[in-house]
Amino acid sequence: MIDELRKIGLSDLEARCYLALHEDPKISGYEVAKKVSVSRTNVYAALRSLTEKGICRVIESEPVLYDAVPIAQLVRLLKTEFEQTTRVLQEQLNAVPTTPPSFYSWQGDKTIETVIHRLIANADKSIVVDIWSEDVSWVEEPLLEAEKRGVAVTLISIGECNTSVKNVIIHQRSEEWSSVRTRKFSILCDVRSALLGSFGKGIKPTALETNHPSLIELLQNTFYHDLIMEQVERDFGKELEAKYGKHYERIIDAYKEYL
Repeated sequence: MIDELRKIGLSDLEARCYLALHEDPKISGYEVAKKVSVSRTNVYAALRSLTEKGICRVIESEPVLYDAVPIAQLVRLLKTEFEQTTRVLQEQLNAVPTTPPSFYSWQGDKTIETVIHRLIANADKSIVVDIWSEDVSWVEEPLLEAEKRGVAVTLISIGECNTSVKNVIIHQRSEEWSSVRTRKFSILCDVRSALLGSFGKGIKPTALETNHPSLIELLQNTFYHDLIMEQVERDFGKELEAKYGKHYERIIDAYKEYL
């Protein structure tokens, strides 16, 4: 019990004095000192401290007697004070101006996996993941958990993939994609936090975590573009291919030196 009482802010001697009063109420400081085998000077100081904290009560008599506040009342007092303190902390700290945007670098399989799980687990409303089909396994499990708790999840897969995620947009690959050494991915959570990175053979997985508004907006715009193009291609795929070529070569060829 001494250890438990110390956890609520009592010193070792204060805890011993409280227990003595709890076991034998309405006794003098002299009697408390005998019970705890400590000098009267130190015991009276501890009793004074307990009284100031509202944990023991004084009976004005000759001699002065002390009585422990019942533990049920003490616990309720502590709960009330804790709730008031946490409420004040939340109100005041939430009012603090937001910190500048940050960038955090991550490397290595285990580290990247942990970051992915953390970001997705902390999403409340929406998650958009843009990733190659080879790497869907990195995000599938946490995305399925997010779906279970009601988060709107959209998985954009570069290449065909088999997944249990409900809302999936497939991007077909052209032959040129086969020569790409690194496979990029991005995760956007609640339009407030993002992870951008890459996987690939012979390279260490790396990622950048950020809440920078410019990058958040960039990922948002990419998502809007993907949604629009997905619907347009679904409705007018044959017409678009006839006019612009497969994978829009007739548009892209003029800009290949920039791409």
